[in-house]
Amino acid sequence: MIKQILTYLFILFTVAAHADDVRFTMSAPNAVSIGDQFRLTYSINKKGSNLQLPDLSNFDLLMGPSTSTSTSMQSINGRTTINTSYSYTYILRAKSEGTFEIRPASIKVGGKVYLSNPLKIQVVKGTPKQQQQQQQQPTGNNQAAPAAIGKDDMFVRIALSKRNVYKGEQIIAVVKLYIQPNRPLSGFDEVNLPSYEGFYTQDIEIPQQINLQREVYNNKIYQVGVLKKTILFPQQSGKITIQPFSITCLVRQRVRHRSFFDDFFDNYRTLKVKVTSRPVSINVKNLPPAPANFYGAVGNFNIKAAISEEDITTNDAVTLKITINGTGNLRLIRNPELKLPPDFEVYDPKSTDNVRSTENGMSGSKTIEYLFQPRFEGDYTIPSVKFAYFNPSSRQYVTLATKEFNLHVKKGSDELSATVVSSLRKQDVQLIGQDIRFIKQDNTSLHKKGYTFFGTIGFYLIYWGSSLVFLLLFLIYRKKAKENANIALMRNKKANRIAKKQLRIAYGFMKNNQNEEFYDSILKAFWGYLSDKLGIAIAELNRESVVNTLQSRKIAQELIDEFVKIIEQCEFARFAPSGGSEARHELYKQAESVMSRMEKQIKLK
Repeated sequence: MIKQILTYLFILFTVAAHADDVRFTMSAPNAVSIGDQFRLTYSINKKGSNLQLPDLSNFDLLMGPSTSTSTSMQSINGRTTINTSYSYTYILRAKSEGTFEIRPASIKVGGKVYLSNPLKIQVVKGTPKQQQQQQQQPTGNNQAAPAAIGKDDMFVRIALSKRNVYKGEQIIAVVKLYIQPNRPLSGFDEVNLPSYEGFYTQDIEIPQQINLQREVYNNKIYQVGVLKKTILFPQQSGKITIQPFSITCLVRQRVRHRSFFDDFFDNYRTLKVKVTSRPVSINVKNLPPAPANFYGAVGNFNIKAAISEEDITTNDAVTLKITINGTGNLRLIRNPELKLPPDFEVYDPKSTDNVRSTENGMSGSKTIEYLFQPRFEGDYTIPSVKFAYFNPSSRQYVTLATKEFNLHVKKGSDELSATVVSSLRKQDVQLIGQDIRFIKQDNTSLHKKGYTFFGTIGFYLIYWGSSLVFLLLFLIYRKKAKENANIALMRNKKANRIAKKQLRIAYGFMKNNQNEEFYDSILKAFWGYLSDKLGIAIAELNRESVVNTLQSRKIAQELIDEFVKIIEQCEFARFAPSGGSEARHELYKQAESVMSRMEKQIKLK
């Protein structure tokens, strides 16, 4: 048994040793203050020797190296891998202002020398650290008043990639929260994000949990968290101002005991700190006079075309597919005009977007499918599609063109026009002897023979009544068939019921203290309701489009604000804690109330 275990472990270590390459990395904070002590850590996934440090004369080397080893085991598809990491840590102290580069270190593994990555560390001026206020002070009533949180200790701002742009040119807007390192953030109480009026917006996906990183701003070091990333496309020229927005943060602050009998563990209190951004202005220039084939595209694009087939008959339909690839306002590009011969029957084009929203902007493709059918035989030319876009980098228009296609159309069969005639067969018009009785030629007296129901009032009542019932059932069937075919209408009718079902799921999560699932379920209920009720695709849902659509339907502004506020509370509750069970229960009741009132108002409109 022991032999089998040792053999198994040997195989695992052998697989792990050959599966991974050598990874040798260096890590340290990217910004520190003069006099700050910080860690410089080298990590490697194989046991090495002869670690050679680079020149560290710009810093004071206080201690090191301290070594540590960590091991982790991972099993994927029945294959187990053991990963081991070796770390070498040094304690350094910054001694002068400036930006300093630490060149790569070297280490030897298996007879080969490996180099780490280089690093740049920015050292800024900083005030000397304050002495601990609790040293050598009597207990009594001398509780230290907490230091006030100033406007430079915590603030929020919008970082823009550009401030001078053309109409339709994309801008990356990042909402950042700046906090002094000695101000621990524990959550949010109230969040009001910018509305970005005058812009078409597309959100960039960011991690649900805020990750604070060190950053130098105005020559000071802050812990910075990204709250939201958005791509903005200005829809009007001139000066557009993004109005201030506010966030209420929950900050933990250390307090001093007033006496020996105070709660020993009650060393902190939570403060509510409201921070408000400053207005930000963007100068939007109008586009130069556009060429004839400009369809609103601003960015950098290319175009290609493909046709389904070139040899067809008059009964066949042809699809011409135009694909626009590139970076820019893909969702806002109108369908290019396709000029076809007058003898073609043309259908409405179908457009499909396949876009990605990243920190580099919106990119991807837009595909337009043109469906048409030639009515007559002959040879036709499908002309090239001309497409012009404005390139903000070169500040000029670029015109692209697809290739032409030659279409050879043969005469199709006449089966469609002769369908009704050909459906009659000779057997259908044969006379059967029993159809008409023999005409008697002698004098025959006619007289009434018994009672007949035909022609009576009862006969006509039953005849017209059954006809009316049949017609009514047929109309009901047609109405249901149309409703089932109209997906948007069916989604609209079922929106409230589906949303209530999702809210009940959220209630179950709330009872089980599954906080993240609770907020996600409320978000699904609200976004799903808006998508189904307003007929907006989930991918195109954002606060601005929702607010504009609800306002166009004359929904009360107060109700719109409540609706948006609940969405914002749920989104930020996933980043950090935002209250206890009572707060979640109150949020659930508000969600039910707002959903019910919204449904009533939409029905009335």
